[in-house]
Amino acid sequence: MRSEQEVNRAIERHSDTVRRLCMIHLKNYADTEDIFQNVFLKYVLSSVSFENEEHERAWFIRVTINACKDLLKSFFRSRTVCLEAVTELPAGQPPEHREILEAVLSLPPKYRNVVYLYYYEEYTAPQISQILHKNVNTVYTLLTRSRQLLKEKLEGDEYEW
Repeated sequence: MRSEQEVNRAIERHSDTVRRLCMIHLKNYADTEDIFQNVFLKYVLSSVSFENEEHERAWFIRVTINACKDLLKSFFRSRTVCLEAVTELPAGQPPEHREILEAVLSLPPKYRNVVYLYYYEEYTAPQISQILHKNVNTVYTLLTRSRQLLKEKLEGDEYEW
């Protein structure tokens, strides 16, 4: 079990990433909070030692994605209907941000993951390939296809990818 200091440090560093990943996958605040708690509980109980901060960050991303997938596959989840609308942006966000967010959220998960990791977390394609356990060329292909899908959804070239 990890010390309170280690846990607090991890929460400070990785809470935003974990929450954003959950919101991208689950599109639901309540489920996001549940998975957030589960991920950090796994961290507390885990005895994994990390080589560096990047290794730790990749572990959090992988565990979060897996936890979201597990929830989405669960019997309970498949038998319920979400009453919340798509994620609301904070007040003051320009309307084009909403369009982009809605377009990204509407992508299939395999595209949504690479777009998130590439544009929001600023990982390179080789780093994404290690995190998602995919070939580097597959990541490049997924990025290209996701850009094309987003371009079609956003109708035009007004956004530069």
